[in-house]
Formats: sequence, C-alpha cells, structure tokens
Amino acid sequence: MIHGIINIYKEKGYTSHDVVAKLRRIVGQKKIGHTGTLDPDATGVLPVCFGKATKLCDLLTDKDKTYETVLLLGRETDTQDISGTVLSEKQTGTVTEADVRSVVASFVGAYAQTPPMYSAIKIGGKKLYELAREGKTVERKPRNVEIFSVDILEMDLPHVKMRVHCSKGTYIRTLCNDIGAKLGCGGCMEELVRTKVSSFVLTEAKTLAEVENFVSDGRLSEIITPVDAMFAHYPALCVTEKWDKFAYNGNALPKDAVGDVPDGHSISDVHRVRLYNSKEEFIGLYDYKKSENKYKLVKMFYTPDV
Repeated sequence: MIHGIINIYKEKGYTSHDVVAKLRRIVGQKKIGHTGTLDPDATGVLPVCFGKATKLCDLLTDKDKTYETVLLLGRETDTQDISGTVLSEKQTGTVTEADVRSVVASFVGAYAQTPPMYSAIKIGGKKLYELAREGKTVERKPRNVEIFSVDILEMDLPHVKMRVHCSKGTYIRTLCNDIGAKLGCGGCMEELVRTKVSSFVLTEAKTLAEVENFVSDGRLSEIITPVDAMFAHYPALCVTEKWDKFAYNGNALPKDAVGDVPDGHSISDVHRVRLYNSKEEFIGLYDYKKSENKYKLVKMFYTPDV
C-alpha cells in the first residue's frame, strides 16, 4: 500500500471526488482521501492522501490557502460565480480603479462571511446546494474567516485579477460577491485557481495523466511526499528498541525511552516531536510533558503493513 501525499493539479470539469475515484483506478488502492473541495470549474492544487496519510486530511484542510481569481464586476448570480443564473446586471462606468483598490483592501483581516447557498455545508441534515437546487433559501450564520492578504495582479474593469491568501473555510466566490456588493455594482467570480495549500504549490502539481505515466514507468515514489515530511518543523527523535511496542500502542513514554534530542534543542524546550521507532520508521507526533517527564501521544500514524 502507498502511504503519503501527491500534489494533484485538479483540472476543470472534475469534482474533488472525481479526482479521488480516478486515482483509485490509476494507483490500484482504495484508501485515498482529498484535502478540501474545489468546485468543478476551479483548478489548481489538491493534495490527495494515500494510506496512513489519510489521517492528515483534516490537518491539511485546516491549513491556509492561496488562490488567484478573476472578479467580474457588474453581475450577480445565484451561485456567485460566472456559471450561475444571472440575478442582476449593473453598469460599472462610475466605478474607478481607486474605488476597487480601496474596497478590496477593506476586506483584509477578520471577516464575517455568510456561506453561499451553493455550498456543501449542511443545515438540518441537508447540504445547502441540495436546498438551492430545490429553489429554497435558508438563513445561514456568518462564519469568521480571515483574509491575510489580497494583491491586485491586473485590473481591466470590469475585470479584476487578484491573489488571495486566506484562512480555511473562506469562499472566494463569496468574497467576490461581497466586494461587488460593497462597490454597489455587484460582482461574481469568473475564474479560480488554487495556487498553494500548506507547502504544496501549483508549479509542482501533477495532472491525473502525469500520475498515470509515473505509475506506468514505476516511478510513482518520486512524486509522493512522505507523511513525516509534513512535520519537518518538529524535532525528530527515535525510541530505543525496548520501547518500540509501547510506542506502537500509543503509550506514554518516559524520557529515557527516547534517544538524545537533536543539536540545538534541549529536553526543557522540546514540546512536540516526530517520533520514530528504532528502525527509523515514523510512528507519530508526541508532546513532551515537562511536569511528568514523559512523552505523550498526539497523533498516531503507525500501522503495520499487512
């Protein structure tokens, strides 16, 4: 079984679930999960987790993301993107570039965003987009998101190309809609490319066809990011052989069960570590509890291959 993450370039026309289904066939493995939905018309980075790495799906979904999007001013749609039914169209002749820059900048920071009706959020056990397709609109509570930065890359009104760095849960469609509303002319999203999720970037993403070629050539391992590489910012420690089985079971480990801490660290300042067995196979994340003089499990990734 394959364990790790592949940085997939999701092409237009595929859902995230389509990508997973196709990868199951290409790789010949059922245990696969994606790390955050992209709309069918959107493209870009979609990290896909295999085997033990599926335990990372939630962690990667929580990471901040970067997008490039094109905002079309003067048009509002029911889906908040160009593919939806037009709700209103207004002239944008009085909107200046200075107006756009000022309004766009006003969204940087904490932002209470109301999720769109065409989204997978569930209310009363039903997904919002299912209700929307039935012609129903329900009240949605605003959710706190954060826009870390917005850079305007090009402006040819009524089109505005932007790079958005944002927190998890941010709908770029809704951001475009809200910018248009604040400008008084309306707006919708015309294009969307996700360029970065955590350490996964667009320039290194592989299409499904490219992955298939790597499989055919027996070179799939070249594009797989190992699970532990996602935690490279934590010190790496190994247990002694005597304590391997205790670590596999998720037991708390005394300080002397673990080898020396890496250069530049001391036991007193080590908190979270990557823990490996005596054969240097990744077990999981542990926290050092100074008050108890023990290492305690945070998240287990070790499972014996069968």
